Amino acid sequence: MAILVDKNTRVIVQGITGREGSFHTKLMLEYGTKIVAGVTPGKGGAEVHGVPVYDTVEDALAEHPEANTSIVFVPARFAPDAVYEAIDAGIRLVVVITEHIPVHDTMRMVNYARNKGTIIVGPNTPGVISPGKSKVGIMPAEAFTPGPVAIISRSGTLTYEVAAQLSKIGVGQSTVLGVGGDPIIGLDFTEAMKLLEKDDETKLLVLIGEIGGDMEERAAAMIERGEFTKPVVAYIAGRTAPPGKRMGHAGAIISMGMGDYRSKVEALRRAGVDVAETPFEVAKLVKKHLS
Repeated sequence: MAILVDKNTRVIVQGITGREGSFHTKLMLEYGTKIVAGVTPGKGGAEVHGVPVYDTVEDALAEHPEANTSIVFVPARFAPDAVYEAIDAGIRLVVVITEHIPVHDTMRMVNYARNKGTIIVGPNTPGVISPGKSKVGIMPAEAFTPGPVAIISRSGTLTYEVAAQLSKIGVGQSTVLGVGGDPIIGLDFTEAMKLLEKDDETKLLVLIGEIGGDMEERAAAMIERGEFTKPVVAYIAGRTAPPGKRMGHAGAIISMGMGDYRSKVEALRRAGVDVAETPFEVAKLVKKHLS
């Protein structure tokens, strides 16, 4: 049983009539993702790629009570309202593709979701894919193949890169999750690791981190405490970044000795994690563990 999304995932696309929403709905449908409805206020009654469109999530659920997941392609100004609407309607997993949502809005949104028992992936995420089963996101499907390795990543591009390298050497993936590149996000490394620890399909985890924040250090502490028992291979982006410099991602801010390249690598190595020097080395280290 894959974590987050699988063959039983039934998706509502919020913002389906927009350019991004419509484009990625087509690609997700082609992948085999079960998209049951779309939502765009004022466009109820329309159809996009054969998917019926409703004015509200509540209307969509009245017709499609099996829907359990939403993906949000709504402009930043309106995205928080779209997320609240999905949470209040009882959707259990909300994947927020939208970027540039103000931090305080995200903070409120994430707290609200936690209190209601809804998982938020993102914002500013490429989404989540269980290869061969379901893709709820914008990642290029051809990079991924089904198999035993989970990938949790803070970087979209590196995720595809590493997955493609693994697929090339015949090592498939169980679940691939982009947590999102913002300073505040929903599901983070340690929460995803708790889910993966219980997942029978996942035999090994690849963590793709980057400088800034303390997510990687917290993941290392969890491994050190024995709370995650599967082998882990990691890669940290941003080795050459000068101290005090902000990277492209809003989340890559370094403060008080935490969050720089060295502190992350040292914490992970202390916990017994193999840390790759380059993204291309990841596949080699994974192969070593699995052979």
